[in-house]
Amino acid sequence: MAESKSTPVTAELYDYVLRHNPPLDPVLRELVEVTHRNLPQQAGMQSAEEQAPLLAFLVRLTGARHVVEVGTFTGFSALAMARALPADGRLIACDVSEEWTAYGRKAWAKAGVEDRIDLRIAPALDTLRAMPAEPHIDLAYLDADKQNYIPYWEELVPRLNPGGLIVADNVFYHGQVTEAAPPSAGAAIQAFNDHVAADARMEAVMLTVADGLTLARRFGRGGGRGASEG
Repeated sequence: MAESKSTPVTAELYDYVLRHNPPLDPVLRELVEVTHRNLPQQAGMQSAEEQAPLLAFLVRLTGARHVVEVGTFTGFSALAMARALPADGRLIACDVSEEWTAYGRKAWAKAGVEDRIDLRIAPALDTLRAMPAEPHIDLAYLDADKQNYIPYWEELVPRLNPGGLIVADNVFYHGQVTEAAPPSAGAAIQAFNDHVAADARMEAVMLTVADGLTLARRFGRGGGRGASEG
């Protein structure tokens, strides 16, 4: 077994990381507080605080103009990415809850980015399958029901532009992915991680960020593992 070089993340170290990352702007900070106050049982579904500046960084780094989010909850990650988009950029946010996303709508309006976010309340697979089949997505953030991660992946990958990025959250699923027989959601993430690792269309890295984060980039046209990129 390989030896981990990771430093254990104590509460003090986590606070240090947050203090050395770009701070959340007031609207993002308020959305975190509102979510924890009004939805205490579900608040754990919100992306980790350090993921907001990371997602914004990736949007700017890739020059993304067309972003898709699968799983929006109260709109924290959508807001972070929308703020990083250019004025003509668009984010399609997929969710099934009018109640939870209502918090996001208010925050997006307060932040002045509501015109960049197209919220679609419907099963995400239906929303994805209704999109143009040709490549057009620059970045996708996957953070929804774990049993459908592979179907979501299979709808997103063909629609990614060459060099397009998928960011998949919760790929550790609270550590259950290392268990021999994890509960259903953990087993679904196990299968997803194996599926990603075997996908010759994509190159992927798994990171020890929050509950595990995979970054996967689509190879260029005609490219793939063992091939030159076009």
